[in-house]
Amino acid sequence: MAREIERRFLVRDVRILDGRRGEHIIQGYLAKEPGSMSTRVRIRGERAFLTLKSPKQGFSRDEFEYPIPVDDAHQMIAQHCAGRVVRKTRYLVGHADHMFEVDVFQGHHAGLVVAEVELAHEETPLCLPHWIGDEITLDSRYGNFTLAEQAALLQGAPRAVLAAPGTLLAAPRGLPASH
Repeated sequence: MAREIERRFLVRDVRILDGRRGEHIIQGYLAKEPGSMSTRVRIRGERAFLTLKSPKQGFSRDEFEYPIPVDDAHQMIAQHCAGRVVRKTRYLVGHADHMFEVDVFQGHHAGLVVAEVELAHEETPLCLPHWIGDEITLDSRYGNFTLAEQAALLQGAPRAVLAAPGTLLAAPRGLPASH
C-alpha cells in the first residue's frame, strides 16, 4: 500500500512557468461515495493509470495506482465518468529540496493554477518559493474530484474559474499557453 502525503497551494505568479514544457493530463472520475475511496482514470502523455484514493486524513491518504492500456482509459473517460473530467497541463518546478507539480487547468477551470508537493512525512519542513500563494490542502473546493464534478454540472457554461461550489469568478489574465 502506498501512502500519499501532499500539500497543495494556489500559484500567485505564473511567470515561473515561462519557457517550461508541460505534460497534458486528462483525468476522469468513475466513482466516489462520501467516506469511501475515489476511483480515477488518468491519461498522462502516452500512459494511462487507474488510481484508487482514500479520503484524506490531514495531509495524508492511501493511494493505489495501476497502469492500464491507453485505449481502455479513453473508453472509460468517454463512457463511464459522467462528464466528471478535468484537463490540465502539469509542469515540474524544483525549489530547495522539493519538486512542485504545477497544474494549469483548462476548460471550465481555466485560470486556476495549483501547485502540489509530495512529502516524506507530514512534519517534513517545507521552504515555500515566492510564487506560492494560499495553502488549499484542506480546502475541498480545490480537490480534483470536486472540480471534475463542477465541470460535469457546468458543461456548456462559459469559461470561468470556480472559486467555491456554485460561485464563478472571471479567469485571471496572463496565463501561459500550454506546451
